[in-house]
Amino acid sequence: MQRTLVVIGGGAAGFFCAINAASKNKGLRVIILEKTSKLLSKVRVSGGGRCNVTHACFSITEMIKKYPRGEKFLKQSFHHFFTTDTIQWFLERNVKLKTEDDGRMFPESNNSETIIECLLREANKYSVEILMNREVVEVENLSLDSNSNNNQNSAAHFKLTCRSGQELQADFLCIACGGYSKEQQFNWLAKLGHSYEFPVPSLFTFNVPQNNIVDLMGITLQNVVVKINGTKFKQEGPLLITHWGFSGPAILKLSAFAARRLSELNYDFSISVNWLPHLNENLVLDKLKELRTQIASRKIINSNPFNLPQRFWKYQLESCGIKEDIRWADLLAKLQNLLAIQLCSQQFSVKGKTTFKEEFVTAGGIKLIEVNSVTMQSKLVRHLFFAGEILNVDGITGGFNFQHAWTSGWLAANEIANLSQ
Repeated sequence: MQRTLVVIGGGAAGFFCAINAASKNKGLRVIILEKTSKLLSKVRVSGGGRCNVTHACFSITEMIKKYPRGEKFLKQSFHHFFTTDTIQWFLERNVKLKTEDDGRMFPESNNSETIIECLLREANKYSVEILMNREVVEVENLSLDSNSNNNQNSAAHFKLTCRSGQELQADFLCIACGGYSKEQQFNWLAKLGHSYEFPVPSLFTFNVPQNNIVDLMGITLQNVVVKINGTKFKQEGPLLITHWGFSGPAILKLSAFAARRLSELNYDFSISVNWLPHLNENLVLDKLKELRTQIASRKIINSNPFNLPQRFWKYQLESCGIKEDIRWADLLAKLQNLLAIQLCSQQFSVKGKTTFKEEFVTAGGIKLIEVNSVTMQSKLVRHLFFAGEILNVDGITGGFNFQHAWTSGWLAANEIANLSQ
């Protein structure tokens, strides 16, 4: 009797599960249910339309540090399908990946359509059925004793009901519907017996209202340290000034690791920015004192001793009340001290966040204690699997969320293929 796998979700994790399960067991009927009219939408927009497939990190110990949630879980998963496997999988299908200076990996074509076309070709090759506009609103476990250790080879049947009223039955079910932003969206999963960490936004930018630093929008500081005052959270890296506040890798990483704390604070908090992370206040002060004697007659505005963007240097001087035409010899000690403090620990009030719908990531999802980290199978319901963002796993930017999608999708597919033989 032919068995059926239904995958809920037509994203990266769902596709990877479907096509790998179908290729490993050609007698398995595989169906993807996508609730919208678009497939692989995050793949399409990721990396500015280039698709940041994975990251050139080949140490599991280092890789798991890039995930604010799911570190221990992924330590087990990555031993079975890691970045090297992702690169090889695509290479075997004539898709070569290239590595950029920051470690991000993209298809050589620089076009996300290359990845999409590859996944669609595989789906077509192995006769994966794709049903669009099929939002699942209820899943019923038809197995009389799904947790029994007896009769392990029997199928665990599920009945799925779509919003349209259509019903489907499945012997295996993989839920790869992506992350949810609202707690009530988990209700249909909770009915299967699973619990979840409530969702909060991750990977967002900081709004800094009523601060004239936003006049410098477009300027990137290549290396700064940003700390959330009153907490342990801090990150180092590039910072981009925007017309609403701050973005860039340092901010996005900080928002990811501090996601739950910032939600508790209702996104109303303060940060401290060290614009010169390899210097402290005393060292900066010593440098300023040197300049007052070494280039005493030069105007401060024309010196810029720390190689900061010129417009940014001018902003710093103005913020300290230092006039443009003043010479180093005439710099008052109190203004010198203020400049040193500001360069090493400038304070900003953050009120609100900005998220980008296309690359929205949530912190939260199905509790990892309820899922086998090597097979992605539920520990509560036999033949029920999870893959991708629906799990309480999320990474920072740089290809890490996609790597989790490939890994979890492949592991689920591998186990389903074995069980369905």
